[in-house]
Amino acid sequence: MMRHPHVWMGLLLWSIFSQAQAAWTMNMAPGATEVSHDIFDLHMAILWICVVIGIIVFGAMFWSMMLHRRSTGQVAAKFHESTKIEILWTIVPLLILVVMVIPATRTMIRMYDTSASDIDIQITGYQWKWHYKYLGQDVEFFSNLATPADQIHNKEAKGENYLLEVDEPLVIPVGKKIRFLVTAADVIHSWWVPAFAVKRDAIPGFINEAWTRVDKPGTYRGQCSELCGKDHGFMPIVVVVKTQADFDSWLTERKVESAKLKELTSKDWTLDELVARGDKVYHTTCVACHQPEGQGLPPMFPALKGSKTVTGTKEGHLNTVFHGRPGTAMAAFGKQLSEVDIAAVVTYERNAWGNNKGDMVTPKDVLALKQADAK
Repeated sequence: MMRHPHVWMGLLLWSIFSQAQAAWTMNMAPGATEVSHDIFDLHMAILWICVVIGIIVFGAMFWSMMLHRRSTGQVAAKFHESTKIEILWTIVPLLILVVMVIPATRTMIRMYDTSASDIDIQITGYQWKWHYKYLGQDVEFFSNLATPADQIHNKEAKGENYLLEVDEPLVIPVGKKIRFLVTAADVIHSWWVPAFAVKRDAIPGFINEAWTRVDKPGTYRGQCSELCGKDHGFMPIVVVVKTQADFDSWLTERKVESAKLKELTSKDWTLDELVARGDKVYHTTCVACHQPEGQGLPPMFPALKGSKTVTGTKEGHLNTVFHGRPGTAMAAFGKQLSEVDIAAVVTYERNAWGNNKGDMVTPKDVLALKQADAK
């Protein structure tokens, strides 16, 4: 029988906390930008002001309690409405607030000054991914969660950057002022990278601005910090900061890839080629809602396996993927995916999980639909 349960409980708590304490931090991180350093310094200054105030207030309180307690024969003084004391405790807090407000205001002004930027990037939140567009550079892409599904479902060990890894990170150059234009296409999201001290809500129909200038190359991670739906926890942010030379090389490569993708629209595709590409697109873009085997999550996300839409006419199927279904969770992918990827994923769905329609939608079909909408 356990005679000293408190000893065993203490050992258990020590074991738990000693293993977990490596992940604990007692303060904010300084960050990787000049603004984040300013915020950290402001935080520390105000923290120490509060500490000093606390020491003075509680010191005076405990001093009074100890030296003027009734057991020593102390008699309470009788006074009322001391003008001097009231003036003192009004002026002193006012001066403290002024001391705190001046550096805070300077920092806030710097945080919201997005003028004279070197690069402008439009960030659009979707359920549940990010779209990045380098304005004036003809480069844009989606950034999706890259953590394997087996890790999420506990079928294999978690990776080092579990739920904080993407297939296409945002890339920016070191030492340049980057302006972010943040919005959303469906619901409210929030683009948050702690190391940059940047957090902006992405609201449909509105554009919020933010900026950063990163001091050194590296990889910085963040997350959507606004509850935006069932996969809110699966839309991380990864920003890779490169030297100017490396960034220029990356940007050139992306422009070449963008040009090649446009050329693919006119290519004569085979059914097997479209199915293979559509498999990748589906498991990147559609799998969260419609599941790996097309079984869906009814009633919110219907099954695609044996679906009347998928096994019906290819025109109807394409129209659903391209325009979405208003009033439901089915988003319109016409502006999210390229003509090639839309054609590929529609073709894949029509020939996967036993649907076996044997037909295909080509990028030319998607382009024709897009042109018809533009008229």
